[in-house]
Amino acid sequence: MHLVNLVWYYQCDMKTVDAFEAKTNFSSLLGEAERGETIVVTKKGRPVAQLGPIETKNAEISPAEAMKTLLSMKNRLHGDSNTKIG
Repeated sequence: MHLVNLVWYYQCDMKTVDAFEAKTNFSSLLGEAERGETIVVTKKGRPVAQLGPIETKNAEISPAEAMKTLLSMKNRLHGDSNTKIG
């Protein structure tokens, strides 16, 4: 890891856990990430991974729009153009 990145990790207010604690409390850490927290995982005191929320551009779409998107993906994969959305 570059020195600049290492300094940045230690200057920011992210929660830091070592690899053993991350493994032991993974479910709890996932819950924190789901709530928007970012957690830095360290190995021997050095940051090696980051666990945090996924950024999505369309976090909230309607069920109808989701179905259209899924069917469009299916049609592209299988070449099926007969499926219609009502």
